[in-house]
Amino acid sequence: MHRILSLLVASSFMVASVQAQSTAQQASTTTPSSASREDVLKNLRADMQSSRADIIAKNLTLSADQAAKFWPVFEAYQKQQNTIMDAQLKDLQKYVESYQTLDDAGALALMSAHLQRDAKMTALRQKWLAEFQKVLPTKLAVRAMQIDRRLSLLAQMEVSGQIPLVH
Repeated sequence: MHRILSLLVASSFMVASVQAQSTAQQASTTTPSSASREDVLKNLRADMQSSRADIIAKNLTLSADQAAKFWPVFEAYQKQQNTIMDAQLKDLQKYVESYQTLDDAGALALMSAHLQRDAKMTALRQKWLAEFQKVLPTKLAVRAMQIDRRLSLLAQMEVSGQIPLVH
């Protein structure tokens, strides 16, 4: 029960971080430059990844040997996740900037990008679950991936809840 509560509190913190970032961007009266947008996106991703690793650490009971083997593998997994997450955040930023004038082709491109990202994340998780199993017993490897996936779903729901639907 303590782990579940810990997970919920940390997840809420991560969601609050995403909301604060979104609110700060909306409150800005000037249009940020491309460089500052890049910085905002990188900082958002870094916060999400840091929170994710912390939550996973609190919800996996690893021996010192297991931890020494798992965390470098998890960091490599996160680096590959970053590529996919960065593309998604950039696509969302473009959409937010142009959703009021979006045509059919733009709307379809948005949905295609979402579906492609989902497919890439699924393939990445399948690949890295096998890598986790090389350094952890199967149940621990699965647990790590379950937590990671739930955190991703939570973040996606929160972010998508801030994005207007196509109209």
